[in-house]
Amino acid sequence: MPDIDRAVGAVLGSAVGDALGAPFEFGLPGVFRERFPDGVGELCGGGGWDPGEATDDTQMAVLLGESLLERGGLDLPDVFDRFRRWAAADPKDIGLQTERVLLGGDTWDVAAALHFQIDGRAAGNGSLMRASTSAVYFAARGRTGTMDAARRIAALTHGDGAAWEGTAILHELVRVALLGEDPLAAVPATLTEVAPAHRERWAGVLAPGWHPDDATEFNGAVWPCLGSAVWALRTTGSFEEALAAAVDLGGDTDTVAAVTGTLAGAVYGPDAVPARWTALLHVPLPGFGARVLRAGDLRDLARALATDH
Repeated sequence: MPDIDRAVGAVLGSAVGDALGAPFEFGLPGVFRERFPDGVGELCGGGGWDPGEATDDTQMAVLLGESLLERGGLDLPDVFDRFRRWAAADPKDIGLQTERVLLGGDTWDVAAALHFQIDGRAAGNGSLMRASTSAVYFAARGRTGTMDAARRIAALTHGDGAAWEGTAILHELVRVALLGEDPLAAVPATLTEVAPAHRERWAGVLAPGWHPDDATEFNGAVWPCLGSAVWALRTTGSFEEALAAAVDLGGDTDTVAAVTGTLAGAVYGPDAVPARWTALLHVPLPGFGARVLRAGDLRDLARALATDH
């Protein structure tokens, strides 16, 4: 069974990564190290974010997790409705693709597909960024179960199968980590479960020799986002080092760090998440009254998701 402490690490790790990276979004590589030359980063705020404030990444993860618990499983129309209610409340940050799908007026079962038909581009990292809670919840279902659930959730907002497969890979790597095993060692086996049309490209960005400099797209795309998170985990030796490496890449720093935090939190556990970060962490939920979740609320959410079976 998945380890409950590691589950807390995944959810909490994703949220602090999000808040750590938010002030540096769209910045150049190296800006984080310039700000914190000793490598000891802080949830410093900036760019419209208060210190410790989580962005849309964590907000959507919370909404997804609460739907899974309250509906007793995956109720896709309910998840979509929660996402749409949140999007309509004018959150500080929302991905352009996600916003168009949620607020376009189409129903949950066709909105993303219609957007993809019209726009032709839907391989953003918006389904990766919110996956910490669902990865914890579905880990008990095994490899096939968790990867299938990831695809279905991703398809709510992303019509490109590349995003579905990337989210499925993340789900499976988290599942492996929650069992106390090495998610990096599980990459080859995970790739065998990826849809053949997408397998080769995913194998490239997840290969041991891949570096974020090798990316052919901005890291707001699903491939370099997950590839960078796996690279950060592979090339560092602690939770803090992994997140610092992720943020220092620049670009879509909140999401790359959130995905890195999901993996690193599952690997290193909640005790590796610095108290100086969790003390400041807070997650507003636009559209849902004045609710603001703190680190303790996220811990409770993660425990419930890990045991609600």
